[in-house]
Amino acid sequence: MLADFSFADNTVGYLIEGTMDKEAIMELRSQILEKFETHDKINLYLEDSNIEHFSLSAAAIGALFPLEYAKRFHKIALVTDRKWIHALAAIDNTLIGAKLKYFPVKDRIAAISWIAAINS
Repeated sequence: MLADFSFADNTVGYLIEGTMDKEAIMELRSQILEKFETHDKINLYLEDSNIEHFSLSAAAIGALFPLEYAKRFHKIALVTDRKWIHALAAIDNTLIGAKLKYFPVKDRIAAISWIAAINS
């Protein structure tokens, strides 16, 4: 299940819970692509809000999507306590031009502040 919200016109956030399978990741991807229709670059906030299960296809699509659209992201904040997601984000961060930061859930406010800040 995805819950979306906006910080600003070009900043969108998603709280993700339940099962993250191929259908869910493709829905998330579709929503982000819709945002690209009105903005050249966006900021993206993703928070693991009690995801119960990840499928391998969802993890692969989730890792490849930022690479595929790297020039379309200004900043990406990932909020999760899952170390393997932090590891995938670290790999993506070395390959894309966007500023990508990952935060543990306890630092959610810092993540929101970072993604909303204009000059960081």
